[in-house]
Amino acid sequence: MPGQDLARLRVAITAFFALDGFIFAGWVVRIPDIKQQTHASAGSLGLALLGVSAGAVLTMTLTGRLCRRYGSHPVTVACMVVLALSVALPPLTHSAPALGAVLLLFGAAYGGVNVAFNSAAVDLVAALRRPIMPSFHAAFSLGGMIGAGLGGLVAGFLSPTRHLLGLTLVGLLVTAVAGRTLLRHEPPALAQRTSSAPAGTRSDARSTGGRGLVVVFGLVALCTAYGEGAMADWGALHLQQDLAASAGTAAAGYACFALAMTLGRLMGSTLLARLGRARTVIAGGTVASAGMLLGSLAPSVGAALLGFAVTGLGLANLFPVAVERAGALAGPSGVAVASTLGYGGMLLGPPAIGFMADWFSLPVALTSVAALAAVATAIAVSTRRAMGG
Repeated sequence: MPGQDLARLRVAITAFFALDGFIFAGWVVRIPDIKQQTHASAGSLGLALLGVSAGAVLTMTLTGRLCRRYGSHPVTVACMVVLALSVALPPLTHSAPALGAVLLLFGAAYGGVNVAFNSAAVDLVAALRRPIMPSFHAAFSLGGMIGAGLGGLVAGFLSPTRHLLGLTLVGLLVTAVAGRTLLRHEPPALAQRTSSAPAGTRSDARSTGGRGLVVVFGLVALCTAYGEGAMADWGALHLQQDLAASAGTAAAGYACFALAMTLGRLMGSTLLARLGRARTVIAGGTVASAGMLLGSLAPSVGAALLGFAVTGLGLANLFPVAVERAGALAGPSGVAVASTLGYGGMLLGPPAIGFMADWFSLPVALTSVAALAAVATAIAVSTRRAMGG
């Protein structure tokens, strides 16, 4: 494929990553408002939020098959249309069960589009032969930062219904523009998808070793997605409920996290080139663990915001590395497996933190993010050679 076409594809795929983050963050900063509207307890809200992750996990494997059959580009466009439409539904609910039902659809579209555009990105990374995967996830984080910041600005005077309907309109517009490029071009053809795998991992992904490595990378993604989901679903509520922050300041918590994650991912290609994948994951997991301990246990809003930022910086490149390695080994199937395990972390996160918050407290529950970041670090240490040292 000519270099100019590859450049156009990179821009279009980047736009979809950014839009995904923008829509998701716009939803999560209104969670406190939706909680009040539905009169849900922490536990029942956690179960309702389970719909997002459950829908995502249920559709990810199916999306991998659809990508193999129809191509990742049209699947990306179709899933993004559904995501943009479904984000307007939560403000229309008035009970936790109804909220969980609409979030199931939202989660299905969210999971589908993540598998599809990550598969498209893996193909492009292999075609360009450059470690640019973190740049796509940086766009997601930048979109999240903008979505959270905008949500914080409008939270005081714009109802959740109007705010989320605005997200729908933006989503459909960007999809119409960027989707034209994806639909015009097929993913770059790869003679051998596993050629980009690190030394020692270039065996057939269908072998036991290949499947095992894909699962290992998926476990790293799980630990990371658990932390991202916790910040998205519970960060604002922690600041507002436990530290008496205003609605705008509470929304800024996720914005700080997203900004730090964006900066970390913008530096990701450089870090991967200098440190290698394993050292990047080890350093990131260690930093994230320390940051979340500060963010969850700090007695002041300022210290908690700093902890959220440090957590975002640490988690920044773990998920991109995990998904890229799984995709390099097994294509869309590998991306689907790693993403399913990753969003399995989000599946476990909302209800687990909600129940722990009921049993103990929300700050104590959020320390589980630090524990799983430490687990990701341990996995990277034990699989340094396989991950690409």
